[in-house]
Amino acid sequence: MNNSLYFILAILITACTQQTPKNTTVRGSIKGFQKGTLYLQSVIDGGFTTLDSLVMNSTTDFELGCDLEEAELLFLSLSKEVDAERISFFADKGLTTINTSLKRFKFDAKIEGSKQQKLLESYYKNIARFKDQKLELIEAQLNAQKDGFSARADSLQIQMDKLVQRSYLYSINFAVNNKESEVAPFVAVSEIYDANVKYLDTINKILPPKIANSKYGIILEAYIKSVKSE
Repeated sequence: MNNSLYFILAILITACTQQTPKNTTVRGSIKGFQKGTLYLQSVIDGGFTTLDSLVMNSTTDFELGCDLEEAELLFLSLSKEVDAERISFFADKGLTTINTSLKRFKFDAKIEGSKQQKLLESYYKNIARFKDQKLELIEAQLNAQKDGFSARADSLQIQMDKLVQRSYLYSINFAVNNKESEVAPFVAVSEIYDANVKYLDTINKILPPKIANSKYGIILEAYIKSVKSE
């Protein structure tokens, strides 16, 4: 076999064994995790699909990757089971860093990455205040009912209804004010899908073409059409 043929074969073998570079990297560490498999997942057609996985043995550090066409919500999980605990994050092309612990896998997660993730975190931080207030009102209402104070319980119900309305208005305004981000239609379909369809339609109509044609923009429009057809 001549040298030229060796050279050609070497090129072909290298081309076949090289991995295609991935445009999205998820890197970090899981304190207390020594052995197991870590999964990077996406939701496709209503189910979790594994994009990458890593068998970890005697190490807490990890690096996973995938190719994203656009920014979308991804998940980090220690199991493929549907009800497994998952860390969700809005990923985009580039690097996302996630550091957490095995004991409190989801709740200890510190995420640094895309601008969409930062925006979504700000939304969750504010919406959590509404949820905390609602829990306080529910507790107060249960106590009022237990003690037989029906008028007080009715008053607390009115306060809860108004609080829910304010939380919906906040979410709608958030989506409208951040229409240039993929987070806007995501919030609409994941957080306020049961709002009056006219509000969802308002969000949908102001989305710029890039966002309207994104994964969650398409889902939002399809959902609105299905509601209107009922």
